[in-house]
Amino acid sequence: MSETPETPQPPHVPRPVTPGTQASFGTYGGRPVSFVRRGTRLQGRRQAAWEEHADRWAVDVPRHIANTSVHPDYTFDAEAEFGRKAPLVVEIGSGLGDAICHAAEQNPDTDFLAVEVYTPGLANTIIKINSRGLSNVRVVEANAPEVLATMLPSGSVSELWVFFPDPWHKSRHHKRRLIQPEFAELAARALKKGGLWRIATDWSNYAVHVRDVLAGSEDFENLHNGERHGPESPLTQVWQSGVESVVGGAPVREGRAPVSTLHTGPNEGVDETGGWAPRFEGRIRTSFEAKAHEAGRLIFDLCYRRR
Repeated sequence: MSETPETPQPPHVPRPVTPGTQASFGTYGGRPVSFVRRGTRLQGRRQAAWEEHADRWAVDVPRHIANTSVHPDYTFDAEAEFGRKAPLVVEIGSGLGDAICHAAEQNPDTDFLAVEVYTPGLANTIIKINSRGLSNVRVVEANAPEVLATMLPSGSVSELWVFFPDPWHKSRHHKRRLIQPEFAELAARALKKGGLWRIATDWSNYAVHVRDVLAGSEDFENLHNGERHGPESPLTQVWQSGVESVVGGAPVREGRAPVSTLHTGPNEGVDETGGWAPRFEGRIRTSFEAKAHEAGRLIFDLCYRRR
């Protein structure tokens, strides 16, 4: 009995990759992405909310391979989406939606777009949108640089918010921090002239990093340049208190640099530069920020205007 010859298999042809997407590099723009997707599974109320309301509140973004990528040919039409022409505020890393939904309640004449890669967080935001009867909030599951680079029309954003981004403490991970010179260029593209970029972090190392990055940008001016320096600076206060010499309740190991700006305190260093903004009154104190206060860390606010 003769053996049946095997059917020849066609050669493997890799799926095409759209130039400019996150998938085209395994990163975005040649840089590693700033996030780790810690979970996308939905359960219970989150699953029900997503199934019932995502079609209404979640922006349907065309993808290509990566499930957080944005096809470069897609452009978000805010006027069509919200059914009106209004200022647009974009929050990058909206988390569970506490800040953006509170702001939307307080500012019904402004439209808001929540950008997040954590699916359960977006589902939580959708729950808040429905329970509060909001119509001026949309959510999008997408990589932030791609949103700013191609998805949003140039000059279409009135305010950009980045509150408490992942600090990526280890020196070898600093390249993964969201706010870099390249990201500042994308932010400048999306913001209209005179538009505001509001930033907050509870880690001095990241605060100084942001201040340095934006000081080197010709597109932005610090609205509080030189303010709150010396003894009034939160950076000086952090250095003097030594609070960041303790991380997660454990002292920094002997011989290791702390996660702050290398000052463990007490009384080590004075910030003569300043540039810190007062706390943004439009930002509700979330549980995340409350935990920072409970740990004794200070909050650094920065505010920049698009030139």
